[in-house]
Amino acid sequence: MSERVARRLRVHGRVQGVWYRESMRQEAERLGIGGWVRNRLDGTVEALVEGDALAVQRITDWARHGPRDAEVRGVDVAEESATGVAHFEKRPTG
Repeated sequence: MSERVARRLRVHGRVQGVWYRESMRQEAERLGIGGWVRNRLDGTVEALVEGDALAVQRITDWARHGPRDAEVRGVDVAEESATGVAHFEKRPTG
């Protein structure tokens, strides 16, 4: 088993109103990742993803294109401290 890591993602582009959050929740569930995803008032999507290093890399790669109708222009990635969160949820806009 690989090291547990956490990353905060900020996704830029046409990423609201295109099923991005629900698609990310489904992908996180498939990969066994914990954390959350929410829309931001500035039009971006923010997520905190935590799990084994390979799974976190896979969801970070997924975030760079997102669901079919999304138009991702970029993803900012920042390291976070892993806290052991096990479930993944959609959160209200923040």
